[in-house]
Amino acid sequence: MQPNVKLYIDGKPAAARGMFEVVNPATAEPFAQCPSADLQMLDTAVAAARKAFPAWAAKDIEDRATLVEQIGDALEARKEEFTKLLSSEQGKPVHSGAVGEIMGALAWLRATAKLRPAVDVIKDDDVSYVEVRRKPLGVVASITPWNHPVMIAIWHVIPALIAGNTVVIKPSSMTPLTTLLLAELANEILPAGVVNSVAGEGGLGQAISSHPGIDKIVFTGSTPTGRHIMESAAANLKRLTLELGGNDAAIVLADADVDAIAPKIFAKTFGNSGQTCAALKRLYVHDSIHDALADRLAQMAKDAKMGPGDNPESQYGPIQNKSQFDFVVELADDARSQGAQFLAGGKADDGAGYFYPLTVVTQVTDGMRLVDEEQFGPILPIIRYHDVEDVLARANDNPNGLGGSIWSSDIDTATALAARMETGTAWVNDHATISPDAPFGGAKQSGIGVEFGHYGLEEYMQLQTIRIAK
Repeated sequence: MQPNVKLYIDGKPAAARGMFEVVNPATAEPFAQCPSADLQMLDTAVAAARKAFPAWAAKDIEDRATLVEQIGDALEARKEEFTKLLSSEQGKPVHSGAVGEIMGALAWLRATAKLRPAVDVIKDDDVSYVEVRRKPLGVVASITPWNHPVMIAIWHVIPALIAGNTVVIKPSSMTPLTTLLLAELANEILPAGVVNSVAGEGGLGQAISSHPGIDKIVFTGSTPTGRHIMESAAANLKRLTLELGGNDAAIVLADADVDAIAPKIFAKTFGNSGQTCAALKRLYVHDSIHDALADRLAQMAKDAKMGPGDNPESQYGPIQNKSQFDFVVELADDARSQGAQFLAGGKADDGAGYFYPLTVVTQVTDGMRLVDEEQFGPILPIIRYHDVEDVLARANDNPNGLGGSIWSSDIDTATALAARMETGTAWVNDHATISPDAPFGGAKQSGIGVEFGHYGLEEYMQLQTIRIAK
């Protein structure tokens, strides 16, 4: 069935300038049409957001939070519709990944709705009173990716609204439907112009980046695109939150319990078929336990059930689009040509869709593309090492710095090593776990700024110092 999604500008459905196809990655065939916007519609959307900003910013934060909670209630009431549509456009299985994303988005929305900006009293003496307040920025533009189109839209939009900003959102053209449906729900609840949605290509992303009426951009996606956004945003010194690429390294120490860590490493690597920014992407394992852990992970990969999202038995879905599928194939072929050993997977089936099997690769090392580049797919390189200091240097020798982890039975040693990783987040005996109360963001070329919790809320606000002479 063709989903009836619309673009919303100034509280009303906007007449589309055209339509574009949305492909189901499980079949590699279009299954829906999505309305597209042009640059004039973007200007109209930004103008609507600017018009709505003063009243929304002036509204008591408790009232804003109540309306945001109502968006959550509306999403929960239609969660089955969202889950099925998400699976169709993104590929993740309905009964695991898709429902998990929708329920996670709900939990995140409700946690974020409870955040309140602080007022810091710096001085209160006989001479003066000084405090620091947080004020909304204005119009926030959200550009979302194709791997978690509902969850990341919630990450972007909800703190912007709680902070008192208005929003223009542009979803990925690969997975626009659920994000636009979320914007529609918001427009049924919020005042006109508070959330506006546009979709399509034709230079929309570039126009958003350089638009003088936009005060901040929050973007999740690739590092090259993040660089372009940063360049274009310089014209009016837009505030930026950029969550960019990661090539997360995990280091397994010699004393690690293989039986205990293998299932968690597997889950943190292959969740969403490896299409997660903070997924474990390079696994360094001490020589003494390398073979045992590699064999265990390979067997788990062979036992995994991959298939279309609407099949109740499917645990893992396809790669979301052909370009990413081709890139994973390219990395695998390059590793194979250099003598890599494929313990599981390594060759796509000839059937329909962008399915690539869960793949475990050994006999690889730094300097090979599969190790040095972010694969963003269901293929894990396992690198053998001997010396801890050497492997820590190798793990850090990468332009990305989103996350990293240490796995060991010695918590103190692991924690000390984790603190030396050049990453925005470092885990011990875990990886890729995030929560709405703790900041998450990248070091080096993995991004600028953080999301989540009070630290993330402040990214959507301007500090203002108030000084009162007594």
